[in-house]
Amino acid sequence: MGLNQIPDNFISVKERIAAAAGRSGRAPDSIKLVTVTKGRSITEIQTVLAAGVTDIGENRVQEAQQKYEPIHSSLAASGLQMCEWHLVGHLQRNKVKSALEMFSLIHSVDSLRLLAEIARRAEGREQQAEILIQINTTGEASKFGLDSEDVFGFLEKSQMYSGVRIVGLMTMGMLSSSPEVNRPAFASLRTLSEKITAEKFPSITMQYLSMGMTNDFEVAIEEGANLVRIGRAIFETTI
Repeated sequence: MGLNQIPDNFISVKERIAAAAGRSGRAPDSIKLVTVTKGRSITEIQTVLAAGVTDIGENRVQEAQQKYEPIHSSLAASGLQMCEWHLVGHLQRNKVKSALEMFSLIHSVDSLRLLAEIARRAEGREQQAEILIQINTTGEASKFGLDSEDVFGFLEKSQMYSGVRIVGLMTMGMLSSSPEVNRPAFASLRTLSEKITAEKFPSITMQYLSMGMTNDFEVAIEEGANLVRIGRAIFETTI
């Protein structure tokens, strides 16, 4: 696809987000769009940032490292606002140090060992890392994420780590040509977030529900998502 199609695709996605937000009784600007740039070139990323994207997501720390400096240098040179980087893929503990140097939000924390390592590294940097807890809402063995019934025990144990701040939940739907297949999974994440909020854990907020990708983001928004992760709908001709 030509680069000139990317801005039009971005506008189309924003319009679809706005329509879905309207159907759920929310303002369009209450939904944060993270443009997933996995496998995309520096030129493609520069194009989408120039079109107005403010948040980009990468699946792998190694790939983000190759892009981080070139992208920030080009933004500075062009006078554009610096973008926020999100880690939306699985994080290995040996990559935590590098991840904290780039990402403002880590979406994929699913074990106490990983949380503890993030906290340790963040404290060493005199910072508090913002993270989302990944929940496996589909029951697929191939997916990362905590089981819903394990979340409250996990959150209790997380209270001992001052280097992290839990600010929401993330889930991934099933791969399907029908967005409706994932509505129950998205609804269950919203319900879980409401239960967590009711427990009033100190220093834990449910600011974000990160769910919904190219195939199902509209259903996710209808079910309460306020952070969607979209790549193909922006970078490719066909969705």
